[in-house]
Amino acid sequence: MIEQTQPTGGPALTAGAVMALADSVKGPVFLPGDPGYAEEADGFDRSVVHHPAVIVGAAGADDVVAAVRFARDHGLGVAVQATGHGVGLPADGALLISTRRMGGHRIDPERRTVRLEAGALWREVIPSAARHGLAPLNGSAPFVGAISYTLGGGIGVLARRYGYAADHVRTIEVVTADGELRTASEEENTDLFWALRGGKGNFGVVTSLEVELVEVSRIYGGGLYFPAESIRDVLHFYRTWVTEVPDELSSSFFMMPWPDVPEVPEELRGRFAMHLRLSYLGSPQDGARLVKPLREIATPLLDTVTDIPYTEVGTIHNDPPTPGSYHINSFQLTHLDHDAVEAILALVGPGSDSAVGIEIRHLGGALARPPRLPNAVAHTTAQFQLYSAGVLGIGEDQAVYAGHDRVIKTLAPWNSGTRMLNFMAGVAHTDPEDVRQAFTPQAYERLVAVKTAHDPGNMFRFNHNIPPAGGGSR
Repeated sequence: MIEQTQPTGGPALTAGAVMALADSVKGPVFLPGDPGYAEEADGFDRSVVHHPAVIVGAAGADDVVAAVRFARDHGLGVAVQATGHGVGLPADGALLISTRRMGGHRIDPERRTVRLEAGALWREVIPSAARHGLAPLNGSAPFVGAISYTLGGGIGVLARRYGYAADHVRTIEVVTADGELRTASEEENTDLFWALRGGKGNFGVVTSLEVELVEVSRIYGGGLYFPAESIRDVLHFYRTWVTEVPDELSSSFFMMPWPDVPEVPEELRGRFAMHLRLSYLGSPQDGARLVKPLREIATPLLDTVTDIPYTEVGTIHNDPPTPGSYHINSFQLTHLDHDAVEAILALVGPGSDSAVGIEIRHLGGALARPPRLPNAVAHTTAQFQLYSAGVLGIGEDQAVYAGHDRVIKTLAPWNSGTRMLNFMAGVAHTDPEDVRQAFTPQAYERLVAVKTAHDPGNMFRFNHNIPPAGGGSR
């Protein structure tokens, strides 16, 4: 039996209204207390627990239209979740649209494009594209949702050669706050087309994207895992080596004490090691020549860098697919010099006993160049992307928070003052003043104008929000 429910800060939803909503959509509708409600609201990052007034498990674009119109008519904010990797503010009292049932995609090999539905995952797209000798500009973790990743910019293992994933979007279908399904492209709704590519879900619920694919079937990639005693030498060599590599080579590094469990390769179990991730678009011979100096500076514990089919791209980073509660911080670095390396080693290197880990990704190349079709992504000249994360809920929460504070303070001299929206996943930087740092001042001013035109009431605010002029209902 459907009972009346009272959303936080909004009007009561009557049983009749909710029944009418359920009758108008093909997917399921959940209210608090219903079986499946909590599971539907859960995402990958459990640091935020959502308590929406109602959840719509959208089965298609028509369901999204119906859900947004219901929210409009009942004074509800709208939150959207696919995989929940980019969690923002809790969707308390909102209408939450879950897009996980909209997981389809369609490859057009002649046009070298893929049409992605709202809940599509890269791990489903990659093998489909590979059958045609093509690849998407996916991220390091193939189990991440393709739409949110792309709208937030998207830095993957091919990024220094091809730029941001957002640079390669052709068309967008989006349901705006008035409940209308619109197409945004180079020719149509151009303001939305510009803003959505980088501004993410601030302007509506994207139901599908058409994005370009690239002609890549194999890469020379994998990981070099170095022992604790070699990390300092390797990093000091890396910081100079990386300044001379071609755009076809992307890299990053991460260090941690590896647990002594069967899931970890035997060479790493119970040891502190650095994982240097490498991917090269070129022949295996040229790739081996470029990587040879790294192999010679120290002997790796484990070397998985080799010629691989693109379908194995997820093995380069080997990101863990396990949901959990995480506290995340991110900003970009102007450069990586001797003192920066020493600061990073002091923060998270061998013997630091840090509760947070730091990943550093090399930027530059196409990431610093404006795309053919301008978008809201800041194509900055910052050379590196810093991402720090700690696990919550295991008795070390205060150590995690303190560790992040030390990262911010210690690395302040190299902080470019810029961020990337995708790497701002989590609640640490949901303040609009922090969100500003993901854009140039001119772009942010334009984003506010687009937001004001299409969502003046800030219906789409349970995110890393760009408030409309006047603040909307935030």
